[in-house]
This record gives sequence, structure tokens and C-alpha cells, in this order.
Amino acid sequence: MAVVVGIPQALSFYSYYPLWKTYLENLGVQVVLSTSTNREILEWGIRNTVTDACIPIKIMHGHVMDLKDRVDYLFLPRLVSVDGRATFCPKFLGLPEMVRFAGEELPEIIDSPLEATRFSDGIFAFLSDVARRLGIRSLLKQTAAARRARRVQREYEKLLFSGVHPLRAQELLDAGVIGVIPDGGRRRHGGAAVGNGSGEPGPLRVALLGYPYMLYDPFLSSNLYQRLKDMGTEPITPEQITPREMQQASKILPQNFFWHYSNRVSWSCLHILNNPNMVEGVIHVTAFACGPDAMVDKFMELQAKRAQVPYLTITIDEHTGVGGIQTRLEAFVDMLWDRRDNWQEEVKR
Repeated sequence: MAVVVGIPQALSFYSYYPLWKTYLENLGVQVVLSTSTNREILEWGIRNTVTDACIPIKIMHGHVMDLKDRVDYLFLPRLVSVDGRATFCPKFLGLPEMVRFAGEELPEIIDSPLEATRFSDGIFAFLSDVARRLGIRSLLKQTAAARRARRVQREYEKLLFSGVHPLRAQELLDAGVIGVIPDGGRRRHGGAAVGNGSGEPGPLRVALLGYPYMLYDPFLSSNLYQRLKDMGTEPITPEQITPREMQQASKILPQNFFWHYSNRVSWSCLHILNNPNMVEGVIHVTAFACGPDAMVDKFMELQAKRAQVPYLTITIDEHTGVGGIQTRLEAFVDMLWDRRDNWQEEVKR
């Protein structure tokens, strides 16, 4: 029987799952996903995590509890750096130990480190270490699996860039959709937010900024992404900002943040706000007690104020209610529509 490796649907899952899954399956390993986040998984996580952990870490522990009796290995890579400059949140760095010493009997944990330098992205060294821990020594097999995995990951990132939700993008890749942008995806989010060039009002574009595991987990975020779409808005997320645009934005500040995801969010904000009329409002989704985000949120609030763009922070923890989020979203979106109507009236005058 094939070795079974469990991947939790939390944290880096929304960034790198196609890479992990494709590589493991091409090594001959069976990949099992944890159940989608739900109330039971959250409760498991709360019971098995230190009390001062943020909700994404608690949810990760819950996903581990969901997998632990169904797999031979748990896949919890130690993400250190993917660009050789910024590192990940300290809780990412210590995640394998946090899970290992939470008090539960667990299967073996694959915690291979991914640590890029300025001269190498570190991916092949990381993937080789994963194969070694699984007892797979064939360099030929590792190389073929790595090439296939990186190709699939590139396709995944193209889908995200086009505006496809990560969970939908994963479904498309599983169905063999490669090199095609499906209906509902966009090649680019260019143009002004207040019109489409034909005199007709364009969609209400809103920057939805935050870490992937905060934006895209339907349970954790109370399905914010879809709620905004249902309100007639077009969310613009960090995954829709190109690496080149990120790099250009990174040069604006004299000092960037120390953390990978924090940089991506702040650079996305800078790019969006420095392109007039790209969006009509900014929403930042953050986890209560997230240290890096405390700085990122204030930074973006000040940038939005300087650009005179409405800004809303939505802070989430295990006590956050769906009704409260819905009310705040509706009020914010209604305010943006009113603001646009007032602007159009002024133009007519």
C-alpha cells in the first residue's frame, strides 16, 4: 500500500498546496487532505493550542487533530524564507514543535525546511529533503516530480492572478485545466474603478487585503470574499498583484517589514493606492493578537488616509460572529456606492 501523507487545509495550504500535492503524488505517495475548516476543527484547535495563539494557528492544530488517525505522515514544512530576504512569522518557524509538543500522539511529521537565499529559491533542496524523509532516494524520480510540481504551481498562480479563488483554482487543476483562464477569471484588473470607458459605471472595486489563510478559508473569514462578490463588488487581492509590481512597491519604503506575508500585503496596498481609481475602498482582514499585522494594519490605514481612500479593518478571532461582519460589510459597501454617486453628481455639474 502507498504511504499516506496528510496535508492540513490551513496556513500555507492556500499558497503552495498544488506544489506539495503534485510533488508527493508524483513520488507515488497518497495525499489526504484534512476536512474543510468547521466549528469542530476550531474547537479541537482551541483545546490543543497555547492560549495566546492567533486563530489561524489554532485552526492549524484542529486540522492536525482531524488528520492524525488517518495518515502515516503529517506534512508541516518549516517555512523560513521564499525570497532570501524576509522570513515568515515566528509561529510558522516553530509550528512543527508547537504541534509536536501539544500533548497528542501524532504520526511522524515531515518538517523539511524551505529556506531560500539571494542566490537560490531553495525549492529543490526542500523537495529533496521531503523525498529523503519518505525513503525515496531516486534522484531521477525526485527531479521529474519537482519539475511537474513547479509547472502546476505556476499554473495555479496564473489562476489566482486572474481572479480565481484558490479553492476553485485547485478544483480546476485537479480536473486537468492547464493554461486556460475559465469564465469568471480576469486577465488583468486594469482600468479605472469608477467606469469602463463607455460611460457606464464599472464594478465597485474593493481591495481585500490580508494573508491568504485569512482571506480564503470560508469558515475562518465568514466567507468574506464571496460576500463581497454577492454585494456586487469586485475584490482585488494580493494574489492579483504581479511580482514586478510588488518589487516596485517595495522600493517606495526606506525599510520593509521582516515577514513574507506582511510584505506582500503592504506592497499590494502601496501598489493599489499609488494607482488612482484602481479601487474605491480597502478592507484589511486580520487575526486578533497577530503581532506583525498590528504594524501592517496601522501602516495601511495611514496610507489609505493619505490617498483619501476609505479603509476598513475586520479583526477575526474564535468569537467573531457572522452577523457582525455582514453588517459592517454592508455599511462599508453602501458608503462606497454613495461616495461614487456623489462623485458622479459633482462631475455632471
